[in-house]
Amino acid sequence: MLHIVLVEPEIPQNCGNIARTCAATGSSLHLIRPLGFDISDRAVKRAGLDYWHLVPVFDYENLDSLFCRHPEAASDLWLTTTKAPRSYAEAKFTADSWLFFGKETAGLPLDFREKFRERCIRLPMASEARSLNLSNTVAVCVYEALRQNSFPNLLEAGEMKHSCPPSFEIV
Repeated sequence: MLHIVLVEPEIPQNCGNIARTCAATGSSLHLIRPLGFDISDRAVKRAGLDYWHLVPVFDYENLDSLFCRHPEAASDLWLTTTKAPRSYAEAKFTADSWLFFGKETAGLPLDFREKFRERCIRLPMASEARSLNLSNTVAVCVYEALRQNSFPNLLEAGEMKHSCPPSFEIV
């Protein structure tokens, strides 16, 4: 299972979109405090996140708490940052990789990036653009990791695969 880690996320809509990506891909969601929104059952229901129950969500006071509970994360992690020296396409993801994403206004902490400098990746983009939206970045990276691992436990085709195509008469 892929592990998506949001470090101090600020925008609830981004977290909702990312939770939906996690639900659709069977990934877990790890949230590092402080959060810019409420994730109580009442708040989630009020926001209409009807897929939230499909996502294993874990909550941590800080990064140290996550690594204390999951020491294995340090050996298979990738940090996304616009400051990274290499493209996400160069990463060799496993089916159990931990993908870290920073808060919308500041990204991942500098000391964390420096500690794992060789595991920092970025999405290529035009030099004039500051960054992509957080939920878009997560989706791109998650699907690349899944592609590299042959989309484990996911349906690769929809109902149209087994239906007959319509016939057309050419006049």
